[in-house]
Amino acid sequence: METLLVDLGERSYPIELGWNSLAELGAYLRRLIPAKKCLVVSNPVVIELYGQILLDGLKDAGFQPETFIISDSEQSKSIDTAVQVYDALVAHDFDRNSPILALGGGVVGDLAGFVAATYMRGVPFVQVPTTLLAQVDSSVGGKVGVNHREGKNLIGCFYQPRVVWIDLQTLTSLPRRELKAGMAEVVKYGVIQDEAFFRLLEAEGNQIMHLDKSILGRVVRHSCQIKAQIVGRDEREVGIRALLNYGHTFGHALETLTNYERYRHGEAVAVGMVIATKIALALAVCRDESVLDRQLALLNAFGLPAEWPADVDKAGILDVIMHDKKARGGSLRLVLPVRIGEMTIRRFTPEDVKLMLEHF
Repeated sequence: METLLVDLGERSYPIELGWNSLAELGAYLRRLIPAKKCLVVSNPVVIELYGQILLDGLKDAGFQPETFIISDSEQSKSIDTAVQVYDALVAHDFDRNSPILALGGGVVGDLAGFVAATYMRGVPFVQVPTTLLAQVDSSVGGKVGVNHREGKNLIGCFYQPRVVWIDLQTLTSLPRRELKAGMAEVVKYGVIQDEAFFRLLEAEGNQIMHLDKSILGRVVRHSCQIKAQIVGRDEREVGIRALLNYGHTFGHALETLTNYERYRHGEAVAVGMVIATKIALALAVCRDESVLDRQLALLNAFGLPAEWPADVDKAGILDVIMHDKKARGGSLRLVLPVRIGEMTIRRFTPEDVKLMLEHF
């Protein structure tokens, strides 16, 4: 196992990375959490693949695990589903020491974390991400929440896990589309902070997609390091953490306008990154066309979409993004690239955004 630290003072926690490590989590948690009961939230596919090995490890360590299974869709990330999980916790007499484990991708982690943050004003939370996107992004940093019909993640809070337990072996069973979607967030890290990492992705993309263990582990580890460093400097997103939203403003709008049915989160973020770069070029925030060309080439190499779909009316974008969490006082913050590895944050009025959208 390799350990990274998310340094948040008394709320600090480790990211534990390894191969074939799920069976070890129970013993690890036994040293950390003095409880008997625990709840594993997962989805049908993941619990079938990895549930038994995790549950056996928990039982061997003296836990009495229960499971709660949700569908693997953004529709499950709702207040209604959260209430169903609360009901299960109450029915099984879970107390404030009883941990909730999220075994799955971003939907499972966001929902389980939201429940953990709010049940009895907070119970221990453990992230066990099994998708690439969750391992490199959503499991780290403490953002938890559910969707509202008017937008994604509008209901939620910051609630840090006790540990993020990453078993890289789970990536070997990941559907190809999910692997590609996760790479969008990996590419994002190169663009926002690390040009050398971006070059590594350009050079080793084929090896990554073929699940070469050495390069895959390096990519996940470095992505987590970047995320942990940024979160450690700005836990509540009042400054530098906003850079992590690169591509997400328009990406979330695309997900919302297609009812979370057509695009995986990473696919929508890929489209959003391209739009943000085109805006940066049009405003001369970025003066280097290669910033767009290199992103397009890399996203294409990973099989990710890059263009806003012709059958989704752009007229709806403005209404969605002005409900976005990143909107402040009637204006919108956009994260724009200056060059690969350097970003800036600009504020725009709704009128500015409307004019920009006419060109993209």
